[in-house]
Amino acid sequence: MLANPISIARWMVVAGSLGLLVVAALAGWLLRDQIFQTFQDPGEPFQTYSPPPPADYAAADAWFARGDFSDPEEAAVFFVHPTTYSGGANWNGALDKESANRQVIDIALPNYAAPFARSGVLFAPRYRQAALYAFMNNREDSVQARLFAHEDVARAFDAFLEDIGPDRPIILSGVGQGGFHALGLLIDHFAQDETLRSRLVTAYIIDAPVPLDLFSDALADIPPCETAEDVRCVFAYSYAQTEESDRIRILTERTMSWTPDRNLAFVEGRGLLCINPVLGTRTSEYASARQHRGGVAAEGLPPDTTPAPIPGQTGAQCADGILFVDEPRHRDLQRPNRLAEDFREPPFNLFYEDLRLDAAQRAFTLISILQEERRWAPPLEIVEDVEDAPVVPIPDRREF
Repeated sequence: MLANPISIARWMVVAGSLGLLVVAALAGWLLRDQIFQTFQDPGEPFQTYSPPPPADYAAADAWFARGDFSDPEEAAVFFVHPTTYSGGANWNGALDKESANRQVIDIALPNYAAPFARSGVLFAPRYRQAALYAFMNNREDSVQARLFAHEDVARAFDAFLEDIGPDRPIILSGVGQGGFHALGLLIDHFAQDETLRSRLVTAYIIDAPVPLDLFSDALADIPPCETAEDVRCVFAYSYAQTEESDRIRILTERTMSWTPDRNLAFVEGRGLLCINPVLGTRTSEYASARQHRGGVAAEGLPPDTTPAPIPGQTGAQCADGILFVDEPRHRDLQRPNRLAEDFREPPFNLFYEDLRLDAAQRAFTLISILQEERRWAPPLEIVEDVEDAPVVPIPDRREF
């Protein structure tokens, strides 16, 4: 019995439609980041854009954290949070954007600021952060949005310096976009001021590539942290797994960073600094999972809460400027599959405990150094040459 031609035709139409849907769904999946990026485009040139109102860093509400000191030698921690605003309406996020602020409070502070806050008093400014969209491409508008955000961070840092006084040790820390801004502060402030450099415990720059050419120029006086005992140095890494080819390409080729003359340029070909956080040293040696002190998924915890770290989760090794890590075994320390995940910071800190102990040791070391230096005699003033004066003898009165 022959099949009904009409039925066959209907079946072919249905099959063809299903095939198109499958192809469309597959294309949408493969191009999901590009589609997401399109929807986040503000659709207006930065030059004609009206940014949100700025912060007054003399006011308490301009800070996510602005602590009080109980010890005259206690370190101050200046932390710059990562990107939490996606974009869409603005190139730079408004200070009162609730969803972006909630991510800072619930995720960035307890996971990324807290390890350093154990070694000092935490200061974390609100700033008009560049949108995630501005880091997914390198358009001139996107670059301008990043530089605009950096101006806020620089103003916050000036206010921070006034708050903490002239002698207190400083831990500088930034993650993702915050790392980009922290690196700019090193070039703008610390590199220009010997006294400020002497107070730097360490600059922790995480997931923001740091080009090596800076250390032969703008950062010649602030070297990488070569050993676990070094202070007044830069501790930086950007990490990926070996199979994350897109993320590796973004970190080593497509990212723009500061140049010695305070412009921005691609990092490709400039070499990148990588300090192994498990070992605390600049080395290509492999650190096994047994040496890993612990990651933390601390979403929603207050920054002053001490979460229980999950140790032994990953090995780590620096190669070609990237920290290559093994897939963590614990699900809470595995990257989620979100849109634009290669440009985001995960909702956990894989090296929380490693960083906490590292910062504590370096802070103790610098405080001890500063105490010793303050016992030294003050430096001699510049010696002035004195011309010989003629000696006029006093007459002997007996001769008169």
